[in-house]
Amino acid sequence: MNPVRNQITDIIQAAQSAPLGTKILEECLSIAEILIQKNAAYGNSALEPVRIFSKASTVEQLLVRLDDKLSRLSRGSDAGEDVVLDLLGYLVLLRIAIKNETSV
Repeated sequence: MNPVRNQITDIIQAAQSAPLGTKILEECLSIAEILIQKNAAYGNSALEPVRIFSKASTVEQLLVRLDDKLSRLSRGSDAGEDVVLDLLGYLVLLRIAIKNETSV
């Protein structure tokens, strides 16, 4: 069986035994769904930018994007975006980028 499928099965079972497990799982799945859709639409632009102007590392570029989102959140100027959802997505991508850097 696929290791990801095994992990998903284990998470579903754990979610069923936790008071907020199902709600937590639903939120995490919605974040995964959005990230996967954006990755399909835009490719790996967050983790493999074209670097026309900035030569900063991928991790540093993600930190800048997080700073921008936090700035919008603190100022209350979300421009119709779901800033919290964007933050969660960028944090997931940041974890992937950090793992990619440490595995090289």
